[in-house]
Amino acid sequence: MDAIEKKLLEEVADLHGIPEGAYNIRADGKLAGRNTTAHINIVTKEDKPGIDIYIAPGTKNESVHIPVIISQTGLKDMVYNDFFIGEDCDVTIVAGCGIHNCGTQESRHDGIHSFFVGKNARVRYIEKHYGEGDGNGENVMNPTTIVDLGENAYMEMETTQIKGIDSTIRDTKAHLTDGATLVIKEKIMTHGHQHAETNFSVDLDGYESSTNVISRSVAKGSSTQLFYPRVQGNGPCFRHAAQVLIITGRGQRCTEQHRGAPQGKTIRQKGAGVKAELRCTHLAAGCRDLQHKMIVKGIRYAQPGPHIKIQLQQCRVG
Repeated sequence: MDAIEKKLLEEVADLHGIPEGAYNIRADGKLAGRNTTAHINIVTKEDKPGIDIYIAPGTKNESVHIPVIISQTGLKDMVYNDFFIGEDCDVTIVAGCGIHNCGTQESRHDGIHSFFVGKNARVRYIEKHYGEGDGNGENVMNPTTIVDLGENAYMEMETTQIKGIDSTIRDTKAHLTDGATLVIKEKIMTHGHQHAETNFSVDLDGYESSTNVISRSVAKGSSTQLFYPRVQGNGPCFRHAAQVLIITGRGQRCTEQHRGAPQGKTIRQKGAGVKAELRCTHLAAGCRDLQHKMIVKGIRYAQPGPHIKIQLQQCRVG
């Protein structure tokens, strides 16, 4: 690998060399390196671009890295990666994509990741996105994450957009069965004229399944962001959605919340209806000029039963 590719790997996967354990490195649309272990197997798909990752039941304290790097301007890359995590596993999956674009054409990566998590398994999923270049060619990433959690399974997703992504649409869809838990921690930073859209759709179909969706974002310059969390409770369940937003310059973010079925419960609030809170968080830089208003669409009180709490925190600094 050259210096540019090594830098991209360091940014998106914290790799300073070839990782230990299982890994699959994709560079400019081609396989650049792969390793499997006794418990983790990686197989190239035959019908479309992408890989299947099989993690044996009972696998503990192992990790798999699957970073994608692009340094060719004008390349449009799409992959379909499926993860099959066996019962009683406890593993970490590190993904991410880095683009170096010094040309005039759009470089783009669309990754569709599907997770099938077995009973009592625990998964930590880390995904980072990073872009760089001279600013003439756009960097575009559109990740799709599909999650199916088995009984009492637990998955924690940490997704971060570091910088340099001109346009992104981030879709996450999840289905939870009895006792399953999904925790989503999203961090996004946009600047200049960049645009980011996030769509979360979580169906809590299992008895006492739960989800906690937390989005932290920074919108700088004239950049814009859209945030659409949808949490649907279809039985006794627990759900919570929160957003922390920092706006500098003329950055904007719009949020829309969809309510769920009457059986749903919030973790931190009792009572009925949908409640939105807009507050200012005092940061070290101070908080001033709050004339810019957050636009919250679709917030309305519902019939007794559904309880979703949204926390919207906005602060303009500078």
